[in-house]
Amino acid sequence: MKHTVLKDKHIVLGVCGGIAAYKSVELVRRLKKLGARVRVIMTESAARFVGPMTFAVLSENPVCRDLFDDQDEAAIRHIDWAEAAQAVIIAPATANTVAKLASGIADDALSTFMLAVTCPVMICPSMNSNMFEHPATQRNLDRLAADGCQILAPGVGELACKTTGPGRLPEPEEIVDRLISFLTPDDLAGKRVLVTAGPTREAIDPVRFISNPSSGKMGYAIARAAENRGATVTLVSGPVALPPPLNVDVVPVVSVEEMAQAVFARVDQADVIVKVAAVSDYRPAISEPHKVKKGEGDIQLTLTRTTDILKSIGQRKRDGQILVGFAAETRDMETYARQKVVAKHLDMIAANLIGPPDSGFSADTNRMTLFFADGRKTVLDVMDKDDVAHHILDEVVAMIRGAKTAPAGD
Repeated sequence: MKHTVLKDKHIVLGVCGGIAAYKSVELVRRLKKLGARVRVIMTESAARFVGPMTFAVLSENPVCRDLFDDQDEAAIRHIDWAEAAQAVIIAPATANTVAKLASGIADDALSTFMLAVTCPVMICPSMNSNMFEHPATQRNLDRLAADGCQILAPGVGELACKTTGPGRLPEPEEIVDRLISFLTPDDLAGKRVLVTAGPTREAIDPVRFISNPSSGKMGYAIARAAENRGATVTLVSGPVALPPPLNVDVVPVVSVEEMAQAVFARVDQADVIVKVAAVSDYRPAISEPHKVKKGEGDIQLTLTRTTDILKSIGQRKRDGQILVGFAAETRDMETYARQKVVAKHLDMIAANLIGPPDSGFSADTNRMTLFFADGRKTVLDVMDKDDVAHHILDEVVAMIRGAKTAPAGD
């Protein structure tokens, strides 16, 4: 299970009557996948768009719709739900519900429940653009924000009513990401984190290149986790097929030299550097300007060394700056990892063996061992890369605070 703050958390999802209610079904599924315990409260209008049975099956809990249904155990226990809730999401939140919450009106199951809630609340407005931009709606959202609610801005685009503008409910993955960020302690607030991710490509000619199978998943997980923990994050990324993490400054590059220049231009401003990218150690001595045509015989390719970005950063690292490297090995992992810690002036290196299907390139999970400059070693179980990212950042936070986390085992 993931390291996220959602594991075993009691989350209540409020669903209002809008066409975007269908997205709330996927939202429940994602929350459950992350280990959350989900309960759903629907307005009567919401039930016209999505059947309560759908939410009941996915959440594995009864759905609350009507406070006056004597046969509905959920209705009778709605105050218990408010006391147990550790976070509330309202998605979609209609203009009517937003107005009720801002005014303290309690005339249905959801609005009555909300008056009893004391946990963090995230509201995801979704409605016609004119309704969203109306001064009354904006005033109500401002009041809710002042009351401590997190307001997730709607997306901009074509709406179901055929108008174009703000009002689209964000996708479920974005809502979950923002909820995680909302609930995660900001232990990296005020810190600038520089992350590299993905492969590099060294051109042989305009249609061929030297590269590796790196998917970028681990580096993107590090960047996402650092942003969730309050850091200002810059991600220098080689070519990948991944969506950019929210609120992260992504700098796309292709070659090692492009990555080196992007990193060197930003490294002095960074408090933490996590060098995850799988860069090419060699590049063709000559990159042909035109496609090399196939001949009858063999050809020889002369390779030259590329810039060792990690070593260069280590040589110029200032006091208080934390440098984390990554190492993917096929053998003698501990020997090579410890050598790199010393040779490249690292505070920590995260190493894994390539080969097992649950670890390394393209996998969603990783099997990492952390080696430290002071000689410590921490062995992590096989876990999701998002989980690995938070474990690594736990160690970074401990270094920032001048402490050491206890080893997980040798």
